[in-house]
Amino acid sequence: MTKEEAQGSSWVKVGLEIHRQLDTIDKLFCACPTDFLESQPETKFLRRLRPTQSELGQVDQAALFEFHRGRSIMYETDTQTACLVEMDEEPPGRLNPEAIEICLTVALLMNSQSVDEIHVMRKIVIDGSNTTGFQRTCVIALDGILKVDGKNIPIQQISLEEDAARKTGQTCETVGYRIDRLGVPLIEVTTGPVLESPREVERVAYAIGTVLRATRKVKRGLGSVRQDLNISIPGGALVEIKGVQELELLGKVVEYEVGRQQTLLQIRDELNHRGVATQEIERQYIDLSDLFSQSKSRVIREALTKNGVVLGLRLPRFSGLLGKELAPGLRLGTEMSNRAAFWGGVGGIFHSDELPGYGISEDETRLVRTRLGLDSQDAFVLVADERNNAEEALNAVVDRAQEALEGVPEETRTAMTDGTTRYMRPRPGAARMYPETDVPPTPVTEDWIAKLKASLPENPENAVKRLMQQYSLNQKLAEQLVDSDYLELFEQIATTSNVQRSFVATVLTETCKSLEREGYPVESLPNTKIEAIFRLVDLGVVTKEAIADLLKWQAKNPSLDSKDGVRELGLRMLTEQELEQVLERHIEKNKKLINEKGSAAFSSLMGSIMSEVRGSIEPKIVTDRLKKRLAEIAGK
Repeated sequence: MTKEEAQGSSWVKVGLEIHRQLDTIDKLFCACPTDFLESQPETKFLRRLRPTQSELGQVDQAALFEFHRGRSIMYETDTQTACLVEMDEEPPGRLNPEAIEICLTVALLMNSQSVDEIHVMRKIVIDGSNTTGFQRTCVIALDGILKVDGKNIPIQQISLEEDAARKTGQTCETVGYRIDRLGVPLIEVTTGPVLESPREVERVAYAIGTVLRATRKVKRGLGSVRQDLNISIPGGALVEIKGVQELELLGKVVEYEVGRQQTLLQIRDELNHRGVATQEIERQYIDLSDLFSQSKSRVIREALTKNGVVLGLRLPRFSGLLGKELAPGLRLGTEMSNRAAFWGGVGGIFHSDELPGYGISEDETRLVRTRLGLDSQDAFVLVADERNNAEEALNAVVDRAQEALEGVPEETRTAMTDGTTRYMRPRPGAARMYPETDVPPTPVTEDWIAKLKASLPENPENAVKRLMQQYSLNQKLAEQLVDSDYLELFEQIATTSNVQRSFVATVLTETCKSLEREGYPVESLPNTKIEAIFRLVDLGVVTKEAIADLLKWQAKNPSLDSKDGVRELGLRMLTEQELEQVLERHIEKNKKLINEKGSAAFSSLMGSIMSEVRGSIEPKIVTDRLKKRLAEIAGK
């Protein structure tokens, strides 16, 4: 798929789900704090979660999938960030009214109709991210409209839910979670499936984010925002993609997913042209271990050393299709390998389109084809592991091969950092949701709504105009501030310090974003830490040029005081006497240049001096003093 094709409305229909943590004092169902620093766990406990039937006797396939993986969950906790509610040892309390008010405010800003009564539901989640085996969620408002670039975007639903636990690691048998984040209030904004291009997806996500930030009650920083996509194309299937972290990545994810689905449809058509039938893809696995007794493949040697086996599977008339690229670094064989890894717990598969290779020789490849009875159009898949794991892995490969005959399977996929996606689990069904019996309903009264309407936050467009007028900012800086998480902090600094306001705005938008891209977690710093750095400039302790270095240091040392950073980085302001000594040293060193060029030597001297004193004194002071000194020399 070309990028131009991806922009066309006939190619794709996308729905967005934006999740963002709310900046409340308490968690959703208890009085534990939502702000916390890293601390050592005080307690650990082990659990194994199991799927349950719905009220209609159905079992959700996504839950069954997680249970099939057979892992236990090791939870870590401490009394500063979690309590018995998060441990599922005590019933939840009532819904946090502060969190409800934030969601209702967003609903009013998006012209959504609030529900009359809020009912909490349980959504089955047994991957371990919730100690209960389910996530609590509730609908706050429905049927909203958000105008983006002149188009009315339907806001289907605004929901409030509890955030999940933090994953800390995993092995084949156990997955670890820290429950400090569990229970933090999370707003979810869901659009209708009307978005028609990668750019439109990014624009709508940006617009939703602007409204959420306008409340000044959403958290910022790594992990505070998560974006999910529901994508389909004509002839394809509805695919849910979870966990897109960056706004800039949304368009690429859409583009790659459209291309993936289109290529899968091409593979389907080719298989149909070749006359492949579902019943031909049989679950007949042949033990080929004896063919690899002298193999140079590390994976195969390790499996056989542990009394494992090498099993082979024939895929009739699949030759050349397993290696077909669906997206950068992703092929049909990769999709089969991901399924095999999830369902069989194996490291992956080998397939005929990539062999010989990976230590498997041409002779071994030829012997496999002979043993499996393949002709030139047939493909094969190999798995090396314990027999049970290998058989389960090949069962998953057969399922994926049979799905290839239908085209695009409905599934949930996880987003990677390059914009591609990987198989995550089957899509959940209606059996996933059922009523929560421990939390009473919360009525939404007309008086409550009227009170919120009377105190709605400033419209983003009006905010831009106000910033330009009140603080003499240009439009670009004002728009960047409104779109950032730092507007409140900017106004606090701008009204309590003498630091130039446009400089403050530039640091809080452009500099902070640049540092985040470099890997410095500035977004996780509390406002008080950033404000303290500007206060040092205001007091004359450091120069404006030192702010970037101090922000880097503070991001790496969030628990320390910025004054410690000044000492550690040597950013103390130079005294007049110390500056004079630096100037004289550079003048003495460049006597010949000064004699030849006179005042024209200023630029060269200024560059070398500033490379030594940058961050320790204002450049204007150095400029004035150096010009004066050069004039004195010229007058002698």
